[in-house]
Parts: sequence; structure tokens; C-alpha cells
Amino acid sequence: MHLAVNALRSLRPSKNSRPCAGCCPPGRVSQFRLPQILGAAFFLLFLMLFALGCGASADHASKDLHAVFAEEWEHRLRENPLHATAVGDDRYNDRLPDFRPATAEQSYHYYKGMQERLQSIAINQLSEEGRISLEVFLVELQHNLDSYETGSYLMPFNADSGFHIYFARLGEDVPLRNEKDYRNYIARLRAWPAVVDGLIELMQEGARRGITPPAVTMQGYEATMAAHIVSDPKASALYAPFAKIPVSIAADVRATLRREGEVAIAENIVPGYRKLHGFFLKDYLPSCRSTLAASNLPNGADFYQREIRYYTTLDLSPDQIHEIGIAEVARIKAEMTEVMRSAGFSGTLPEFIHFLRNDPRFYAKTPDELLQRAAWIAKRMDGALPALFGKLPRQPYTVEPVPDAIAPKYTAGRYVEAPQGGTKVGIYWVNTYALPTRPFYALEALTLHEAVPGHHLQIALASEMEGLPPFRRSAYFSAFGEGWGLYAERLGKEAGFYLDPYSDFGRLSYEMWRACRLVVDTGVHAKGWTRQQMIDYLMANTALSQHECTTETDRYISWPAQALSYKLGEIKIRELRARAEQDLGERFDLRTFHDRILANGAIPLPTLARVIDDYIGGVLSKSTPAHAPRNDR
Repeated sequence: MHLAVNALRSLRPSKNSRPCAGCCPPGRVSQFRLPQILGAAFFLLFLMLFALGCGASADHASKDLHAVFAEEWEHRLRENPLHATAVGDDRYNDRLPDFRPATAEQSYHYYKGMQERLQSIAINQLSEEGRISLEVFLVELQHNLDSYETGSYLMPFNADSGFHIYFARLGEDVPLRNEKDYRNYIARLRAWPAVVDGLIELMQEGARRGITPPAVTMQGYEATMAAHIVSDPKASALYAPFAKIPVSIAADVRATLRREGEVAIAENIVPGYRKLHGFFLKDYLPSCRSTLAASNLPNGADFYQREIRYYTTLDLSPDQIHEIGIAEVARIKAEMTEVMRSAGFSGTLPEFIHFLRNDPRFYAKTPDELLQRAAWIAKRMDGALPALFGKLPRQPYTVEPVPDAIAPKYTAGRYVEAPQGGTKVGIYWVNTYALPTRPFYALEALTLHEAVPGHHLQIALASEMEGLPPFRRSAYFSAFGEGWGLYAERLGKEAGFYLDPYSDFGRLSYEMWRACRLVVDTGVHAKGWTRQQMIDYLMANTALSQHECTTETDRYISWPAQALSYKLGEIKIRELRARAEQDLGERFDLRTFHDRILANGAIPLPTLARVIDDYIGGVLSKSTPAHAPRNDR
């Protein structure tokens, strides 16, 4: 999962994280909390409506479309100042977003009007690039509308994500090069209490309407706020930038900035977190619902179906997804049994998993040992990338531990993307909390997913795209991004990883983990499963520890449908590769195929299928005589 830096603007997660938001849970920073993915039928209906629009010329249609894009982009930056900062626009660097319900209502009406305006643009008059941009824009816009119509924006927390968590990283994600940057940073620290008030208003309205996360998933969540209630301002994570003010700033100015920073933390940050912490424990947690299923929310069945479309970009029902999951679990279990036998283990699969969970040889003794292994795996894959890709990103990445304040309830690892056009790098987070639950045998799969060739490679390439509307560089579709991450895990087999049976079993266990998500997510949200049923199913079918099975279960309960995106996205990418290999035969080139998959950034899966069909047709047209029969689509 990847966690977008832009998630600072978002209420709900994205690996995160986009939840690398997110993994990552967490969402991207944009007016759209997370891009909504339309189902195939709904998506085609939109395209038909646009095709019946005005008969303008191609140039006129393109001009109208890009005028809408430009207007919305300015609106997005103005309303979401942290997103503006993340993409290198410094006009709003002293501001924070406004999360009050009234602001959300205004945003809804703005985007409803924009949706109506777009119906006059004829999609059949657009270039392929314009069509892709419109498709991406439409599904993002629709999710913005859906989040308001279902009331999901009234739940700013899930089991491991929340704006207050990402805000604590503000000093890591904004420019701090000169006095003006520091004064902007201090202004944002002072604005924190207003953000807290907005979040509290959202939660109060959500509680009034019965739209809250399940209480069981919020147990212990107060620690993510308590960590920032400090008696000494210098102990705050948000003070860190003041300890390293550039020496290019005059000494007396540095001293003034430090004093003002301490005051802002003491008078704004700490009281803000204290108020949020008190409200959460005293008012919000007692009001959180006792039920688990998304279907138990008001209009819950519709909400869950919209979330499925959003996260998978496919028009599938919960029953269909549940059956896909059961079939995948059976297939992967057979492969796991074969690998277990190759390791020389003569017992049953549950006995082998018990052995893996409990043998100390598979676990680090210190956090540094785990981090060093992760870094070594990442560096080895760096060396294999040129054989798999024709185009590589310029942006580097690093490896760091998950911050202590969020580690206990956090996932095993996540990718944190870097702000665009800045001096920061991407970060592969590795969770070093509870080391006996972080096995070495799963570390190769985790690293390839979160770093390279997974999230870092895909997201960094997207951020470096040129000649496209700026929103395309920060768009994130979970089915594409997380599907690519899971595909990247398997790609390690072709790059020389998983050479011992334990690591290969770890890879399969991670694939099984994603297949199990199809079963447990639909199980709890559409079929009445209990929390314990979910934990037991994960424990019986994966090599994850009890701790991870529990934290992951709470994540799926509090974040409906996000967990579906990984396996369904990977299945689609593998299906497209198989199609290209079959149709192109000896003309298939793996590097070119991967470049085409990633060339447009994150896009809906139906759009990706069309892109690959066009790629196949283009290769065939160049190598097939005009009189010969063709096999392109």
C-alpha cells in the first residue's frame, strides 16, 4: 500500500499508501478525497452521454476540456493548500484545508455543476490522450460526489489512518529553505486548532446520522493523538524542523523562529491534539457503532457497492468477488503445499505455518537488522530494473521505520511518496514494532511491493510525466496501483528473488493474504461475518502473525472495499500480459509491455485494457503484411 504525501489534505486514507494512504491508507491530496472508480457499465454510460454531446470540432472539444481542467485545478489548489504545496505551488503555503461540513457541501455543489458542464464535450472528438484524461477526471469527480452523497466523508478516521496522523509529518513534507518557508510553517501550526474544530464538526454530524466506524476498530486509536500531547514543545514531532534551520538564515532570525515555533506548538499544536484526544475518548468512541458491516450504515448496501466500484474500477457484486477469492485461495494453497514439500517439511500446511511463526531464525533481533535486510533487498532489485523496464524514474527513495506513534496498529510496510518538484525522496516504511511478528521470509515480497518495482517505481514515473494536465500526475486508482504492487511481487521471480523455499512461501503467503481479502472483506461487509471469523480465516490460510491478522482485520472492517483492489488489479494486469504474450508471440517484449502499463500513470482498469489492446494492435500492424489476416482488437 502507498501513503501519499497529498494525504495531508485528505480526510480518509490512500501507500498507503496510496493507506500505502494511505498501504496508502491514506488518500491523495486533492479536492477528491480519493479517486472514485466507476463500474464498467456506469463508466460506459458516461461515455455514451458525452458522445451524444455537441458536434464541436476536435480542436474545440479539446480546448473546452482543458479549460475545465485548468479551472478545476486552480480550485483544487486553492481549496486544498497542502496539495498545492505537494505539487510545488507555493501560493498557499501558509494555509491548511477547511474540513467543516459546510465546506464539504459547497464542494459538492461545485463538482455537481462541473459534471453538468462536461456533458457538452464530445468524447469522440478527443485524441486518445484527451480521452484518457477525461476518463480519469470523471471518475475522480464522481467519487467526490459519491463521498458526499453516502456521507463517507463524515468518517475522518479508520483503524490506522487519519488526517491528524499525517499532519504530524508536516515538517517532513513542506519546503523549509528560508525564513519565509519557516514563517509559512509556523502559520500552519497556528491554524491547527481550526482544523481540529472542523474534524470534530464532521464526527459530530456523522454520529448524529449514524455514520461512524465500528467501535471495535477504534480501540487504542487514541494513542495516535496522545503521542503529540507533550509538556516540552521541543519533544513534539512538529518541532524537528526548528532544530535544523539552515545556517544561511541569520542567527538572530533563527533564534526568533525557534521561539515562535515553541510558542505555536505550546499554544496551538498541543491544545489542538488534547482537544481532539478528549473528544475522541469522551464523545466519539462511545458513539461509534457496535456493528461491523458497511451494509449496516444508512443506505449501506449502496455505499458498499459504490466503494467496490471506487476501489476495483470494475462492476462486480460482493458475491462475485467472494467466489473469485475462494477460487484464488484454493489455487494458491496448492502452490504453498508444493513449496512446503520442497523445503523438506513432512507435516501439514498449518503445522508448517506454525513452525514459520515461531522459529526465531526467521525474525530480526533488532530494528536495525530488519531495516538493513529490507534495504539490501531493495538495492538488489535496483540492479535488476534495467532488464525489466525501458524507462526508469529519476527520483530516488530511502528506507525508514514506521514512526513510533503509529506503529502498533500499523501495517507491515508502506510507501510514502515524495512531494513533486521538491528535494524530498520517496520513503519505504518498514514496521519495526513487535519484531517477532515481522518475518524475514515475507520481506522480499513486502519490499518489491512497496519500493521497487512496485509503488516507488510506478508513482515516481507518474509524477514525472510531461505534457499532461497536472492532475494526471497525482491521480491514484487503487486497483491500478495496488494491483501493480502485487504484480511486482510476482515479478521478483523473474528477477532472481525467492531463491529459498521459505522466501517463496512468504511470497505465496502474501499473495494468499490478498486473495483472502476478497473473502473476508465481502464476508464482513455483505455476508454477516464476525471479526473473529475474519481473524480465524487469515490465521488458517496465511503465514501472517496473530498480531498482523488482527490489525489487518480491523483495517478491512473500518475501510470497506479497499482491500479488494490488490488481487483484482493484479489479476487484470496478469490477464493483459497473457493476452499480449499470446497475440504477439516472439514479438512480445517485456520491457516495452511494462513501459506501456505505466506510461499513463494510474488509470482505471477498463482504460488500461484499451491501452494494452492498442499497444498489441500497433505492434501487429507494424509487422503484419497488409494482405495477411490480423489478430488485433
